[in-house]
Amino acid sequence: MTATGEPTSRTRRAAGRHRHAGRLTYAVLILFAAGSLFPLVWTAIAASRNTTRLAQTPPPFWFGGNLVRNLRIAWTDANMGTALFNTLLVAGTVAAATVLFSTLAGFAFAKLRFRFKNLLLLLVIGTMMVPPQLGVVPLYMLIAELSWTDRLQSVVLPTLVSAFGVFFMRQYLVRALPTELVEAARVDGASSWRVVWHVVFPAARPAMAVLGMLTFVLAWNDFFWPIIALTQNGNPTVQVALTGLGRGYIPDQSVIMAGALLGTLPLLLAFVIFGRHIVGGIMTGAVKG
Repeated sequence: MTATGEPTSRTRRAAGRHRHAGRLTYAVLILFAAGSLFPLVWTAIAASRNTTRLAQTPPPFWFGGNLVRNLRIAWTDANMGTALFNTLLVAGTVAAATVLFSTLAGFAFAKLRFRFKNLLLLLVIGTMMVPPQLGVVPLYMLIAELSWTDRLQSVVLPTLVSAFGVFFMRQYLVRALPTELVEAARVDGASSWRVVWHVVFPAARPAMAVLGMLTFVLAWNDFFWPIIALTQNGNPTVQVALTGLGRGYIPDQSVIMAGALLGTLPLLLAFVIFGRHIVGGIMTGAVKG
């Protein structure tokens, strides 16, 4: 820096140079990437073989020729078409509702003033400490009383909002949304819904994208409550439908792997399509924070 505060030519050259990672960094990244991809690759390899070959030692480490056959069997036996549609409907509805309600509640806890706000926030956080298994019996009694057994609303309605989502959005909006911006909108005569739509939602968009992605994945992979509320032959989700492939005296492991591959591909496709936007939202939120 010069005496006037301007950067010197050496400083400008140093700032213009790109920093390249070393070989060790690339080696570690490749190692972690290979470890992350191995379960998916092994699932595809196992789905392309047969049960006899999977039981042999050493196990196969390359693809076989039974992939299409096993995928066809898994699709038919597990009623996978209906299961994928049901899971997409359930996960999409749960993710959208959780993002909406959690953003509204997070904004209220972060920027609004009302009585017992801290106490209510503690109660919301406290529900995260309660194991979900404790509420299974009364919840099942409720849906049975409403005649919702084996219906998708029995899976959707209990998960429309989450305590984690409320806490996550509250923590984000405390820093990402200036209080002066909300007060300026109030001074200009904006109603509460206009403040939410034109001020809160744009500021919370990166966190909403992350929360939506996490909620969608959790709802897609949820097994504990759907296996209680739904049946494999009625309105199954993917995880419930896959239980039908493991039945029998000797389950066909290759067909089970093929079904697991079918249930995983939509998540991979969604990440390939929206991954750049999700990562961009995370980075934008990090810069704003």
